[in-house]
Amino acid sequence: MPNENPPLLEIKDLSVKFSRYGQGLSQQELEVISNLSVRVKAGQVLAVIGSSGSGKSLLAHAILGILPSNAISSGQMIYRGEELTQPRKMELRGREIALVPQSVSYLDPLMKVGEQVKGLFGSEEARRRVFQKYALQPEAADMYPFHLSGGMARRVLVATAVISEARLIIADEPTPGLHPSIAQEMVRHLRELADQGRAVMLITHELDLAFRIADQIAVFYGGTTVELASVEDFRQGPHALRHPYSRALWAALPENGFQPLPGFQPYAGQLPPGCLFAPRCPQKTGECLDYVAMRELKGGMVRCCHAS
Repeated sequence: MPNENPPLLEIKDLSVKFSRYGQGLSQQELEVISNLSVRVKAGQVLAVIGSSGSGKSLLAHAILGILPSNAISSGQMIYRGEELTQPRKMELRGREIALVPQSVSYLDPLMKVGEQVKGLFGSEEARRRVFQKYALQPEAADMYPFHLSGGMARRVLVATAVISEARLIIADEPTPGLHPSIAQEMVRHLRELADQGRAVMLITHELDLAFRIADQIAVFYGGTTVELASVEDFRQGPHALRHPYSRALWAALPENGFQPLPGFQPYAGQLPPGCLFAPRCPQKTGECLDYVAMRELKGGMVRCCHAS
């Protein structure tokens, strides 16, 4: 893949397991993310797509260092050329790396909106600027979250993420349940942040949303990355895509015939050997039972031994 500028954040072979108790108080490790790799550059939007349970939100929590205490992580995260260790995550969280969370329930119900937006790293002047940018009236600063409409609450979440001038914005499913006009406004704000030189990771299962603002698309399946491609590859269609699951996602869009994919995504604790997509793949052969690594192909990356 062309790499004129180094990525702001690069994740290599990330795996996340959860330690839990089974029968008879025996401890087990449940792997939910395995050998996941992505990269995002400043000035770009990386859309992370995949069905529920594919590891998208867990990736965000791993980057921020907010996984629960029973999580065991391995792999490598490189941020601005240096390893992103847990102490460094804590130092950068809310300053250089910010989250637009999936649910408005992340807002503190007992704290006024103005104080939440200002947070630890903003000023009153910065709070006024982001209120103006995101069409929040000054009187909203003295409101509590239960006073806000759904659209206002979403805009408040974005404001809390950008007030610190963070270099990396992670937006986790920012549009579900919003009126289409408000969702479009939210998407436009995220694109503007990238155009201003920040890196944006948009986590979504809406492929059409990714088409509108993304530069790159990372396709997740069963807790790992199966393809990393430019948005133009998806616009061109199946012949430009590398992985059979990516082509199936394209074919499942209403405008492309709404073609269903037989079978279901495997979940943690029930993963097949080798390629996780193999049980549903029409190209499956004996080679697919072995571990398949990500490799560069046609300007993108793919995890498939048959891709060419």
